[in-house]
Amino acid sequence: MVVNARKNYYEILGVSADSTFSEIKSAYRKLARKYHPDVNKAPESVQKFKDISEAYEILSDSLKRQQYDNIFKKQSLNRENKKSTASAGTPYRYSSKSNEEFRKHAFDEVEPELRYRYKKKNYNSKQNFKSNEDYSGSKPFKDVINNIFDGIAKSKKEKSAKNNPKNGDDISTEIVISLADSVRGCERIVNVLHKETCPNCSGRRFINGTKCSVCKGSGEFEQYKKITVKIPPNTKNGLKLRILHEGNPGFNGGVAGNLYLTVKVEQNANISIDGNNILYRMPLTPFEAVLGGKITVPVFDGKVILTVPPMTRTGQKFRLKGEGMKTTDCVGDMIITVEIQLPKTLSDDEIKLYEKLKRMSHGNIRDNFIHD
Repeated sequence: MVVNARKNYYEILGVSADSTFSEIKSAYRKLARKYHPDVNKAPESVQKFKDISEAYEILSDSLKRQQYDNIFKKQSLNRENKKSTASAGTPYRYSSKSNEEFRKHAFDEVEPELRYRYKKKNYNSKQNFKSNEDYSGSKPFKDVINNIFDGIAKSKKEKSAKNNPKNGDDISTEIVISLADSVRGCERIVNVLHKETCPNCSGRRFINGTKCSVCKGSGEFEQYKKITVKIPPNTKNGLKLRILHEGNPGFNGGVAGNLYLTVKVEQNANISIDGNNILYRMPLTPFEAVLGGKITVPVFDGKVILTVPPMTRTGQKFRLKGEGMKTTDCVGDMIITVEIQLPKTLSDDEIKLYEKLKRMSHGNIRDNFIHD
């Protein structure tokens, strides 16, 4: 906040210039309760409450209070000087061709005392001061005026920016789904942490001069919001989804931000994705591999029948056309790699059959193991 020395903050709070912080705080609380718009319905209570809050913000800050006191005292002194020199001649006025229009409008907002700062002993009605002359005994008048203009421009800019619509921030998070859900598509409920304006203090951070107990003086309130998200079929790992207006809310009429959701697909020991193809590792029993036959293969949207030829070996691949990932550009295949596996347990009869098979076997499959 730019210090506004045109207002007597001490008078607004009903305290003296040498009041302590405790006295100022006590006066503010008393007046704030009296003129708060929720309590006092009088038309002038809104402006009165704003003036009280503004006065407390300046006088409760030691640095701002010191700046205010310095300017206020100088203005009081300049008022006396103005009265004693009012008939001495034409006051000095600063002008610059490059900034003529700016100063023409800006001077209307500056205290007259700050425009006519000079000392009586140095004043001569016939003297024309230069814009860079150090007549005040401290620093050039041009610097003083420029500082005033900077303060006005900054104050206007800050006020305008504060009231302008501000869009809410985007939120980014992740969601983990199974490989089957990534192929079939699914719905998930996501808990997203949102930052919203504190409902207790409406973003003002303070209530009657005390930090808001809900937001601890931050003006913001964090809470989780449950959002139902649809994951489309054939979603690949790392896909980023955008859900419009599910981010943090906007301010002063600004639109809410977006939610960006990165999909992570869980790894599967037997199934993986390669482009649009689904790679499938399928176990076969020894008798299925030797005898061959029709094998039922579970897929994501049902089951398919795979014909396995006799004497199938581990590592052989079979392609099921059109059973892979489906996109707008193409449809992938399912590529099945078979792996002969023994059951974890065997019955006595099965063991006897293997013993019979052993006696009937001729030759050694390892004879040519190390030869070309």
